[in-house]
Amino acid sequence: MTQPTLPTGFEDLSLCLDWNLPTADQRQRKRQASSAAELRIFYDRMLPRLPDALAEVDRFPLGALPESHHALYNLALSLAEVAPHIELYSGSPSVPYAFEEARFVAVHGGQETWRGLRPMAA
Repeated sequence: MTQPTLPTGFEDLSLCLDWNLPTADQRQRKRQASSAAELRIFYDRMLPRLPDALAEVDRFPLGALPESHHALYNLALSLAEVAPHIELYSGSPSVPYAFEEARFVAVHGGQETWRGLRPMAA
């Protein structure tokens, strides 16, 4: 497997590449296994870069994202996974006062999100 890269201008996010996870299931597991401090560090590094990251990946149609942009796209999706836990749940890696998350199985959770497949597609 090759080392993931980021598009030019996003090298500062290389410290976040451990959040470069292609599936919803992987992003959820990473969030659940992280500490509140780890979530905060990722959030604080990624949030200011989000507008530029979204503008960069939005240059390509969903499903046709070049490999050079997969990591950046995955980081944006990981931020979407982490943000509610920072903004709403005081940094808790889990959802407070809720059913155990493992009880909910995402039908599309194992798909590489950048492919743009419908949830029930194979």
